[in-house]
Amino acid sequence: MRSDIIKKGISKAGNRALLYATGVCCQDLKKPFIGIASSFTDLIPGHMHMRSLERAVENGVYAGGGKPFIFGIPGICDGIAMGHSGMRFSLASRELIADMVETIAGAYSLDGLVLLTNCDKITPGMLMAAARLNIPAIIVTAGPMLTGHYKGRRLDLVRDTFEAVGKFKRGEISKEDMDELEMNACPGPGSCQGMFTANTMSCLTETMGMSLIGCATSLAVSSKKMRIAFESGKRINELVAKNTKPRSIMNKKAFLNAIAVDMALGGSTNTVLHLTAIAREAGVSLTLDTFDKISKSTPKIADLRPGGEYFLEDLEAAGGIPGVLNKLQTKLNDNPTVSGLSIKEIARLSKVSDEDVIRPLDNPYKAEGGIAVLKGNIAPEGCVVKQGAVNEEAMFFKGAAKVFDSEEDAMSSILNNKVKKGDVVVIRYEGPAGGPGMREMLSPTSAIVGMGLANDVALITDGRFSGGTRGPCIGHVSPEAYKGGPIAVVRDNDTITIDIKNRWINADLPDSEIEKRLKRWKVPKPKVTSGWLSRYSRMVSSASKGAVLE
Repeated sequence: MRSDIIKKGISKAGNRALLYATGVCCQDLKKPFIGIASSFTDLIPGHMHMRSLERAVENGVYAGGGKPFIFGIPGICDGIAMGHSGMRFSLASRELIADMVETIAGAYSLDGLVLLTNCDKITPGMLMAAARLNIPAIIVTAGPMLTGHYKGRRLDLVRDTFEAVGKFKRGEISKEDMDELEMNACPGPGSCQGMFTANTMSCLTETMGMSLIGCATSLAVSSKKMRIAFESGKRINELVAKNTKPRSIMNKKAFLNAIAVDMALGGSTNTVLHLTAIAREAGVSLTLDTFDKISKSTPKIADLRPGGEYFLEDLEAAGGIPGVLNKLQTKLNDNPTVSGLSIKEIARLSKVSDEDVIRPLDNPYKAEGGIAVLKGNIAPEGCVVKQGAVNEEAMFFKGAAKVFDSEEDAMSSILNNKVKKGDVVVIRYEGPAGGPGMREMLSPTSAIVGMGLANDVALITDGRFSGGTRGPCIGHVSPEAYKGGPIAVVRDNDTITIDIKNRWINADLPDSEIEKRLKRWKVPKPKVTSGWLSRYSRMVSSASKGAVLE
């Protein structure tokens, strides 16, 4: 066992003494040492219930014959970090999480890992670590939140709080309604209720075969989730005994399956960043073109919020990810999973109980998948849009640029009615290096929707969007403005054309004019000059490469 290096031999007397000090028994030294990386925190609704899941995993590890050790991993709630400088830390934290798991697993020579996670950057960070370390590992995602309720309506975080800001501003809802929505939108523990980034990543984790069957959509408050946590703790011992490593599961086929399910569900655009980064750690090449190719051939068979009307609890009741796999069988590559069953075995054994929540391929919600990759003279390396959440009338958009060099400036203009019908809002210097941290633009996109401009205003940015964003919102514009990408020289009133169906985005300017402007452009002063984010800004790659540290 890997852990023998810290517990066997006369020279390790001091090591054993310290292990005994933690309560380890003599017989425990004969067992595999299993690390339980827990991102429990009171600061995130999706993580606050993890103490009970830790116990379930721990009991499972004991039941399977291992010795469990719990250690902590930090987490950021994107919703709470949204709309201010705190969001700069969110994407950057993904790299720290991967590094921390690697650090602990390496320092203690752990034999296997159970990675207890849930939200936006924590899950991909854990998967990056699993791929990098390539020691037996299994993921437990802590489950989605129940829907809220108010005046006979079901609620979710994004539509009923973030988008409600614009509705309140234009007098569509009262202060009493606003207060009640705040109180009722998020009724308890779990990841936010739609196909936003956290739940999308949970679904893709199960699809890649790194979590047990049914883990992704089993609700945070359910006993099913507790049982899956226990079984995951038990199962890791078998993976250690068989030396089943993550890279044997997270191979090229697994990533192609994940992209197909992502497109079928209409998942978050952030998955483009995360799957690319995880694949890099696994030694698998993924390009933006791969995402677009699969999107064109994979129908969108679910209609989940933010673009649709169903919630994660509806997806769970209809059959969860196994049900989605069942409908996508002809689109999938067979591949192993941590459960011991292959993907196609899981698909064949599964059923769908509601064919409106999970539709068959011959009756999809949309003929193409949820994400499209666009290219053009202001995004030569590409950019992404959640086309599954764009109305048909907004798939082609042409308008005058209204340019902002920060999210805050854009937000102020939107809420003060300075953004008008037909405008293309451009928010730049918010990319991985320029932000730094590639902030999510949920506040301005939600405000646009709330102000009644969902199909009448487009937004493009070198930053990111929350999985809760809907409408003609194009993110990840690469190269970013801070690195001298053409978006840096777009000016107010330049005409921008967005054609999602034909996959292009252009400033209606001749190449000579763009080149002339770029020659005059100067690198702006960095927004952050000290601390971790300053180092991150200097080391981070383009969004088109997953915004990884190089």
